[in-house]
Amino acid sequence: MPLDSAVVKDLTPGSDVRTIAFVRTVRVGTFSPSVLVEVAAETGALRHAELDVLEIPATSSPAQFAALMDGELDAVLTNPDNVVAYRCLPNNPLSRTADVRILAAIDGGLGLSLFGQAGCAGPKQLRGGVLSVDAPTTGFAFIAYDLLDRLGLRKGDDYTIEAMGSTPRRTEALLGARCHMTILNAGNDLRAEAEGAVRLSSVTGIGPYVGTVLAARGETIERDGDMLARLIETLLQTATDLVAGKHADLALAATERRCGLDRATAERYLKTLTDPAEGLIPDGWMSPDALSTVIDLRNRYQPGATKLTLKSVLGSGIVDDGLLPAS
Repeated sequence: MPLDSAVVKDLTPGSDVRTIAFVRTVRVGTFSPSVLVEVAAETGALRHAELDVLEIPATSSPAQFAALMDGELDAVLTNPDNVVAYRCLPNNPLSRTADVRILAAIDGGLGLSLFGQAGCAGPKQLRGGVLSVDAPTTGFAFIAYDLLDRLGLRKGDDYTIEAMGSTPRRTEALLGARCHMTILNAGNDLRAEAEGAVRLSSVTGIGPYVGTVLAARGETIERDGDMLARLIETLLQTATDLVAGKHADLALAATERRCGLDRATAERYLKTLTDPAEGLIPDGWMSPDALSTVIDLRNRYQPGATKLTLKSVLGSGIVDDGLLPAS
């Protein structure tokens, strides 16, 4: 259950009358530190919504969804493929499914790209190397397989695959030469690039894509729908403001602090954050075309798994837009 904390909202000098607001603590699982969440906090938008977001870093997709399904998290910022896997496919890494739903699309990938280690001159140098992934049967891994396939490197033949956890962990693995290639985004890509890693190709070459969604369990939606609706409205309004050019200084400071980037690189990240294709999605709408890309990748790169269709996945109730702002 989310925690409540009473705070003094207003105190008139000389008066004994206090207005008390109860701030709900929302436990949100994340992979990379969220600049969007920090800006929403720094502008006071979260406090105005009487919310406090406690970000819980994930070590891996299975660990994040185990915590979500067990009620240790109220919501997650995650890749939509994870929601597909843990709602629609019993043979997922946890071997169990749950009523998990996509409540809002958050971004278009934030620079999601395939990277080679420093000094990589092209795909030929990657042959025989190690690809690090979150887990071998997750959305970002499927993106990596597809981008490598387009470069002429075949899964199962031309490289080995090792699970190394979340995006920040894979960034450290790439920079520490513990792998030869990986998939990075959300500022981790820019940090790796600044330290010599080579951006080989982008998810934009695959098709329409949503990189991050806000998802929650049906039980939490039923019990705490008002809290989640306020969170969604706050995040989407903050996204709208950022895309419109507002709060740039706050976003740059948050990016420097959270992603460990210098000012010039943080400015590049802000451009990605506000990019129409790869950046924030102010209306929160989960595009069926983007979901179709996720499904097609899973069907192609997880042999033996149940074949999914867009119709069957949508028919499962995976997208729940009932908490999106009416406008």
